[in-house]
Amino acid sequence: MLINHHISNNYMEKNDLLGILKDWNFWEKDLNSGVSRDSYLNVLNKMLPSQQVKIITGARRSGKSFIMRQMAKHLMASGVDKKNILIVNFEDPGFVDLNTKLIQQIFNTYLEDQSPKGEIYIFLDEVQEISRWEKWVRMTQELDKANMIISGSNSKLLSGELATVLTGRHLDVTIMPLSFKEFLNFKNLEIKNNSDLIGKDIEVKKFMKEFLEFGSFPIVVLETEKKKEALLNYYDDTVNRDLIKRYRIRKTEKLRSLIKFYLGNISSPITFASSGEFLKMSAETTERFSDYLEASYLVFFLKRFSYKFKEQEKSPRKVYAVDTGVANTIGFRFSPNLGRLAENAVFLELKRRAYLDPFLEVYYWKSLADEEVDFVVKEDTKIRELIQVCWSVADINTKKRETKALLKAMDEFKLKRGLIITEDFEGEEDYDGRKIQYVSLRRWLLGL
Repeated sequence: MLINHHISNNYMEKNDLLGILKDWNFWEKDLNSGVSRDSYLNVLNKMLPSQQVKIITGARRSGKSFIMRQMAKHLMASGVDKKNILIVNFEDPGFVDLNTKLIQQIFNTYLEDQSPKGEIYIFLDEVQEISRWEKWVRMTQELDKANMIISGSNSKLLSGELATVLTGRHLDVTIMPLSFKEFLNFKNLEIKNNSDLIGKDIEVKKFMKEFLEFGSFPIVVLETEKKKEALLNYYDDTVNRDLIKRYRIRKTEKLRSLIKFYLGNISSPITFASSGEFLKMSAETTERFSDYLEASYLVFFLKRFSYKFKEQEKSPRKVYAVDTGVANTIGFRFSPNLGRLAENAVFLELKRRAYLDPFLEVYYWKSLADEEVDFVVKEDTKIRELIQVCWSVADINTKKRETKALLKAMDEFKLKRGLIITEDFEGEEDYDGRKIQYVSLRRWLLGL
């Protein structure tokens, strides 16, 4: 890598710029594009012909850069000249003065060096590093200079900076850490159907244990020995860059305490007032910090289902981690609670599905008598499914409590079927014409 030089107008030397760009592009060499993640690629490739800006958001290190490379490879395989594809990663330490002048200079340098003919595809990775990037993106797209695909590690890209400038002019996809099916693909194990699962169940169960303990960030899944170090690096990166630096947070210890509190209490109901009281923070600060955490995809909050909006907003929310490995590594915990980890894994799978289906919404349900169902799946205007997660139904009292709550919710929503996800127990039980199905977590996560 060439040394970068400031010059009087804050522009970078052209040769320095080209040196960086050649590292990130296919112009002179092939680049590792990782294991293909088809569910996202299919959606993104369908979006490509659109004149709107394509946005890829999601947690840091969830695989956005590799998915961009996979899209670029798909374009080249379909006949697009590699000179017509520009990939820029704004986290490259070689870049100086991260502003719109830099983007324009990169674009000019690329045009001069590669002389592309026909439609140009620009991939801007971690674009939130550039101040006022959104106006440049909009101008370039509107003037039809390029087909824009951008990525960032903050959902505020959509609801904040971007929405004001690109109202109705963008399509978005949110990338999550690996699903269990993708996790097994990364381990070179393919399960297509139930007979595959039966034949390879011992291996699948072993991987399920790893999936719950260390989570499914691609970099952690591929790491053989230093998984905890990789998780700690992810956590430090997210806190320092996506939270403290981005939001200019001064009360950093309070922020870290709140994160540890949430990650140590996954699958539990919380209120901002009680969490703040426990950590000696105001409810207002707790809510503001919580909003930052969710925007940075570190934690998610699940609302209680209610037909009344006010009741939904006032009720406690359940907190979930972006990844069970992060919860295990960072959260305060005294013993592994497989039930909570399993529930978190189910939540993340439902979240993945909801990101890919705009009509899908997920809630939890609670009766006036405090009976609870973990997940209510709503599609458009209808409640489609009720899901309870119970790691072990061996204890008769536990089983009775879980089925009682599920049956009550089934009656309320007029559903004839309910689902309980367990570690191993499978089968079906009939309760006066209402059926409860039991399915193992691994089978459910694999969509079987």
